Amino acid sequence: MTAFLDDKDRIFTNIYGLHDWGLEGAMKRGHWDGTKGIIEKGRDWIIDEMKASGLRGRGGAGFPTGLKWSFMPKESDGRPSYLVINADESEPGTCKDREIMRHDPHTLIEGCLIAGFAMNAHTCYIYIRGEYIRERERLQAAIDQAYEAKLIGKNNKNGWDYDIYVHHGAGAYICGEETALLESLEGKKGQPRLKPPFPANVGLYGCPTTVNNVESIAVAPTILRRGGAWFAGFGRPNNTGTKLFCVSGHVNQPATFEEAMSIPFKELIDKHCGGIRGGWDNLLAVIPGGSSVPCVPAEEIINTPMDFDALRELKSGLGTAAVIVMDKSTDIIRAIARISYFYKHESCGQCTPCREGTGWMWRVLERMAKGEAHKREIDMLLDVTYQVEGHTICALGDAAAWPVQGLIRHFRQEIEERIDSYSYNAKPGETLIAAE
Repeated sequence: MTAFLDDKDRIFTNIYGLHDWGLEGAMKRGHWDGTKGIIEKGRDWIIDEMKASGLRGRGGAGFPTGLKWSFMPKESDGRPSYLVINADESEPGTCKDREIMRHDPHTLIEGCLIAGFAMNAHTCYIYIRGEYIRERERLQAAIDQAYEAKLIGKNNKNGWDYDIYVHHGAGAYICGEETALLESLEGKKGQPRLKPPFPANVGLYGCPTTVNNVESIAVAPTILRRGGAWFAGFGRPNNTGTKLFCVSGHVNQPATFEEAMSIPFKELIDKHCGGIRGGWDNLLAVIPGGSSVPCVPAEEIINTPMDFDALRELKSGLGTAAVIVMDKSTDIIRAIARISYFYKHESCGQCTPCREGTGWMWRVLERMAKGEAHKREIDMLLDVTYQVEGHTICALGDAAAWPVQGLIRHFRQEIEERIDSYSYNAKPGETLIAAE
């Protein structure tokens, strides 16, 4: 049996909004405690502790956070440095960052100050999703409190001049990609940039920039107060720490909660979500990390540790830990077709494989969902996903291809049976599709 996360080890102590979200409540829960002392230990100490913690980016890619911070230039060449927070959270199934901004915003604000100091930045921009109206209002109110208490701003108590600005996006999924986010922040069309140059060298307004997810930054102050080794004590090697999971779909109690990394899927669902609707025998498949990762059938995921490496071995991924659970009432072909439509709709159109391929994949999947397809088209569809995957400027092409690959890898038989069923049940006068 896995050791579950104790309450004393939780970083987000107000994730359900049961307590005061404001500065007074945050300080009672231990936030803004000794922030000046952390800053006085210096940039190198902060970055070394973040590396020792093993924290990997919580926005989906899982890149080591301490290493990412270390890419920023140590000495300024005359250009300012910027920290940009990706609060766009547009991945279907993901709803963790909004809880931080609504109920525990001071974890993020304190993290911005410390991370900004570590990368020699005096300015931070928080790019928040267009639909997050109340979250933006709450976050702005918390920032105003921090300014008023002289925790941030010019000549603040913590000894590092720091300004934080909240920027409201217009609701485009593509702006969750870091370079498209920077383009949008600059007032241009939200389209990804070619890399190199990377943002750490040429980012916002052509200056050194680091783009981090809300959760990645919000956990930093607690890690630095308790020590990187404490955080590294949770989870398996290379998959350490605590993590916010958001579980939706066919569970008895959908929820967002904090848990230790590497907890087996079955224990995660039984403890926090009251089990699968209709019992474990009713589980069909799980999308473990937001809609962009391939689905995993029930028998493969039940005892799998929920972390980056274990799910990669299943040819899927942890992503943002947005777990979408599907029971046997789900039409899995229709579900993936719906996801496919989302990526077609959100493609920025800059790259030909994505612009043309996403629409083509969706149209084929729509026909497969009805059975109005030829069996030879299954391999043709799979071939197209490989032509899209890895051939675009950003990862949206991959995100559109992977769910389709997961469907064909695990549920080819269902597609073939639907084609057969349609062929056998065609009405008189209809053209029968050969069951090849």
